[in-house]
Amino acid sequence: MKFGGTSVEDAPAMKRTAAIVRGRREKGLEAVVVVSAMAKVTDLLLSAAAAAGRGDKAGALAIGARLRHRHIDTSNTLLEGERCVRVQQVLHQEFDALDDLLRGIAAVGELTPRTNDLVVSFGERMSSRMMAEALSQQGLEGAHVDARSCIITDASYGKAVPQDAAIEAKLAEIVLPLVQAGKTPVMGGFIGSTAEGVTTTLGRGGSDFTASLVGGGMHAGAIEIWTDVNGIMTTDPRICPDALRVKTISFEEAAELAYFGAKVLHPATILPAVQKSIPVWVLNSRNAENEGTKITAMAARCASPFKSIAAKKRLTIIDVVASRMLMSHGYLKAVFDVFDKYKCAIDMVSTSEVSISLTVDSNQQLPEICAELAKIADVKMEGHKALVCLVGEDIRGHNGIAGQVFSAISHVNVRMISQGASEINMSFMIDEEDVEEAVRSLHNHFFANPDETVFDVVNRVQLASKV
Repeated sequence: MKFGGTSVEDAPAMKRTAAIVRGRREKGLEAVVVVSAMAKVTDLLLSAAAAAGRGDKAGALAIGARLRHRHIDTSNTLLEGERCVRVQQVLHQEFDALDDLLRGIAAVGELTPRTNDLVVSFGERMSSRMMAEALSQQGLEGAHVDARSCIITDASYGKAVPQDAAIEAKLAEIVLPLVQAGKTPVMGGFIGSTAEGVTTTLGRGGSDFTASLVGGGMHAGAIEIWTDVNGIMTTDPRICPDALRVKTISFEEAAELAYFGAKVLHPATILPAVQKSIPVWVLNSRNAENEGTKITAMAARCASPFKSIAAKKRLTIIDVVASRMLMSHGYLKAVFDVFDKYKCAIDMVSTSEVSISLTVDSNQQLPEICAELAKIADVKMEGHKALVCLVGEDIRGHNGIAGQVFSAISHVNVRMISQGASEINMSFMIDEEDVEEAVRSLHNHFFANPDETVFDVVNRVQLASKV
């Protein structure tokens, strides 16, 4: 059971989370709990690390002081008596260590990826301590486990790669005995360590990934991702207020959505579950009675060819047109070697005999990438683009889908199109400013008459009655 930052953002949220875990335990289910840092804490820790790296010791320590007060105040409201005193002793020790670390970074005047990982690890380390005590206070025998003792990774700081065999062995050694003893293990998500014990992180949103690694490593019956929405939706409700909840979706569909902009799941979450055929549930900690979305190997087919529409902003299109290397068989390799050198992921590619158009996340290294590409080709870069992705396994069985899609957005200028690399995904690039209009038009066209066996139409009915 993984609970995100909004599910542990304050004492009331932690009490709701403890009640949800108690509900599972009362049904006779064993549970391992993974928690994120309290909402916004990771961002503040990153800011503190950056300030220290600039030599701004006072600014970094001020952020640390704010976080100390917030955690202490939360523990005062959440816990009682000796339990509260015990947790606050640990919190003060952790914050003292954080302050010492920030002073050291400021003294050196340099922030390395390794040190940055150590700074941001404090959020999960402290939230998991409080959550374990909150569960014990509910009679659930919460047992804190330092995730770094179980989630073994390589040394790719900032986005470490988990070592599956080592993780499974550590879970069997450390966590399984606690479960067998009737306890409820609690660990922080997002963080891990190398085999030598050096702290690492799995990248932003990595708490989902941790939960999936633990669920897969312990051969769990289910992996539950508790967030602040009712599951995977047909699109972002902030763009379309009448977005519907998807009741069931396949692993393949969910993975495509996660990668192409849907923020409910971390893209890597699905893989350990797929490997062990473990169903994943996406649930709402603020509305625990809602059934959420079930992600399984095989999902129900429906009348609509699509399950959901996702959008990913802040992308850049790079056009690479061959010059001196025209017709050279090594041209494509030379182009992609540049992106490999800078570890820059590519979202979408469109090619012809002499030109390549590709899209990447806008980042600070784009000037260097384009400068290297210019040695072998003519390069043009366009920023402020967005990728719109329509996902559904039923694309395979429908004729004329592309015609319907582009008729629905005929008033929007489409810059690039991709279909074929994945049989369940149709994607295209447009200007960022056109995203909301395009998504609304597509949603209205494909989900105007939803299939109630696959989509929850309660929200739409409620919306209509209010109108």
